[in-house]
Amino acid sequence: MATVPLHEEIEPLKDMIPIGVINAETLPLLRGEGGFGEPPELSDAVSRTDHVVDEATGAMVRVHRPVGLQGALPCVYSIHGGGYIGGSYDMDDQKFDRWCPEYGIVGVSVEYRVAPETPYPGPLDDCYAGLKWTHDQAAEIGIDPDKIGITGTSAGGGLCAALALLARDRGEIPVQFQLLDCPMLDDRQITSSSQLDDLLIWKKESNTFGWQSYLGDLYGTDDVPPTAAPARAEDLSGLPEAYVCVGGADGFRDEDITYAMRLYGAGVPTELHVYPGAPHGIGLFSHLEVAQRYSADQEDWLRRQLARLG
Repeated sequence: MATVPLHEEIEPLKDMIPIGVINAETLPLLRGEGGFGEPPELSDAVSRTDHVVDEATGAMVRVHRPVGLQGALPCVYSIHGGGYIGGSYDMDDQKFDRWCPEYGIVGVSVEYRVAPETPYPGPLDDCYAGLKWTHDQAAEIGIDPDKIGITGTSAGGGLCAALALLARDRGEIPVQFQLLDCPMLDDRQITSSSQLDDLLIWKKESNTFGWQSYLGDLYGTDDVPPTAAPARAEDLSGLPEAYVCVGGADGFRDEDITYAMRLYGAGVPTELHVYPGAPHGIGLFSHLEVAQRYSADQEDWLRRQLARLG
């Protein structure tokens, strides 16, 4: 049995983590009330407005703006996680409740359709539609269209990486940076870490189900395009600056490290952080030092990106 040591702060908690294998039978539980955590309490320092960006698909965005800040602000466009099969843009509320006033940004969260009801390319199309709406409506929502960065966590990180590829290839929207938080990038599950047996939060069987749901008939074939599984992309040149972070006890560890190395090899300035013994979803353990460091390092990079943009 392939295993990996857990961080000393996580080891005593592992038996208290209830999430089991996600499959067709258990998916309704994941999507049910509390499946992705309880809604946080939010401050009144940020205003939040929802907008439909595609009437045909129902794709929406939520715009988070710091109260009292005027003018055209930088924008961080965020894609929530959920294994391509669940989640909601509500998951970004707490992050932007803090980030927007702290860093003087507008946050935009996209509500995209999920699999298996909507397989690839539907979710990515929604993410692109939201990004294009954000760029086109820059004056209305008070952002600088030349200061947009993108971010995503887990499946949202995979969609973020795919969105960076799509934006590069279409040439319609300038994306300044991509922050990939434990991104879900490789459907083939051929790495050592993807085959670990004792993974917490997101197990290898759940990963298989997520990819099968997202790719549909493409799953298991050689016809999967890079905008569906960015690890398959042959050309990573010309992409925006990148930050990649992942835990050492995360099944995505090896594919994320490889992707970061390939980005750097393609001439993309890339920062990679790996946290020994940290499982997938380490941010859920916000009271732990390793989780705080995980978040602080991301925000340090974000701060430097915003300073670079001026």
